[in-house]
Amino acid sequence: RHNGTIGNISSMGLALQALETSSEFYAPRKWDRAQAFRVVCNYDYKQPMAIAQVLPPLVGKSYLNAGRWGCAATNGMVCQVPTLPLSPPAAPITVQFSITNTLKNYFHYSTSVCVPDNSTLLQVMKVARKEKPDIFCFKTKKTDLGPFVTSIHGLAGSTEDRTYWQFFSCWSPLQEGVGTYKPKNWEHIQAIFSTY
Repeated sequence: RHNGTIGNISSMGLALQALETSSEFYAPRKWDRAQAFRVVCNYDYKQPMAIAQVLPPLVGKSYLNAGRWGCAATNGMVCQVPTLPLSPPAAPITVQFSITNTLKNYFHYSTSVCVPDNSTLLQVMKVARKEKPDIFCFKTKKTDLGPFVTSIHGLAGSTEDRTYWQFFSCWSPLQEGVGTYKPKNWEHIQAIFSTY
């Protein structure tokens, strides 16, 4: 009911686990698992417990057996990766990423990176760092609101100097952090060393 939602989005993981493990006993009607899986895959889960409950049915396992993925653990049995009735993954996207400092010791670097669709800005930054570590190196610190970028290219923000790294898309400040913002294909993200 409700276009594939069982209960509410938070209870979907437990409901899917119950229906997956007892589907042979579920008699009222044929269960449309693809519709329910679409609901789960289209929702951006943020809470770790909800994610932990949704993952087992997505890999065709019960909660207790979800950790038993390794083929070595099958002791000679044929290891089959479960196939899911989901649409194929989207094509990768290209994101342009620039870092700029005009406050002191000017520098500007830009790169284009290829990442899976739906990647966060933090993932984009990690790919840029992997491809050009001497230029796009960065550090973060954990906060209650997610990762906070403290330095890029060896240049750290400072409360004393009132400086920080601010992120923009098309010259508009981002309203989300690097851990949650998801750039679009060919979007140009700028990290600009700024003052407050």
